[in-house]
Amino acid sequence: MIEHNFKKKYGQNFLNDKNVVNKIVSVAETSKEDLIIEIGPGGGALTEELIKKSKVLAYEIDKELEDNLKSKIKSDNFYLIFDNFLNRNIKEDIKNIKYNNLYVIANLPYYITTPIINKIIEDKIDVKKMVLMVQKEVGERFSAKSGSKDYSSISIYLNYFFDINKEFTVSRNSFFPKPNVDSIIISFTKKEKKYNINNEDKFFKLIKDSFVQKRKTLKNNLKKYDFKIIEKILVKNNLPVDVRAENIPIEVFIEISNNI
Repeated sequence: MIEHNFKKKYGQNFLNDKNVVNKIVSVAETSKEDLIIEIGPGGGALTEELIKKSKVLAYEIDKELEDNLKSKIKSDNFYLIFDNFLNRNIKEDIKNIKYNNLYVIANLPYYITTPIINKIIEDKIDVKKMVLMVQKEVGERFSAKSGSKDYSSISIYLNYFFDINKEFTVSRNSFFPKPNVDSIIISFTKKEKKYNINNEDKFFKLIKDSFVQKRKTLKNNLKKYDFKIIEKILVKNNLPVDVRAENIPIEVFIEISNNI
């Protein structure tokens, strides 16, 4: 492990388990002609293995890591930007790099996990696959299916864009300094076939409104909507009228959205 002044404000916990690194690389399934965006390379343990497989553009916010990363990773296919990923124009950063498919692989700081994923979606970055290490309980929400206690508006939002899979858990002992919680590797693969939806903004608002009070029924949460239309769709899909949002599959929410 490198000597470094670890900074809590950046959520720095460096991965130092070679077996975990190798498993992440194998989940990614990249080739030499692909480009990997790595967010927060830290000590460079994962970066060292990624660069053997593909081109790598790494974003690091901590300038004190520059000497270590540049001395450790010597390759013409390694690009290093010292800045906050959330402030970057990613399309501009990658426009002069030739590649086949774009991947995002990262051990994300827990406190900015959702903003980073949102940025990739909202900036319309054409990512084939993301392999992200996140806090275990957050990963459970991201990958949850209808009927699960972890199923929420963020589960539906992310599943609209990606096929999401829980790959494996990572013990807190695989990091230095050791965090207070375990992590999980989640893969997000771009959906080949998008859902047939009339209005995305209307759909996302419906989802948010449906979960505004999770323990309430859908009818109670959607009092401002024409519930007669919604009721017909619920009955058609063999769902009770007093159903909660957590028990409704994404396909039914899309049908509701397209009809209201």
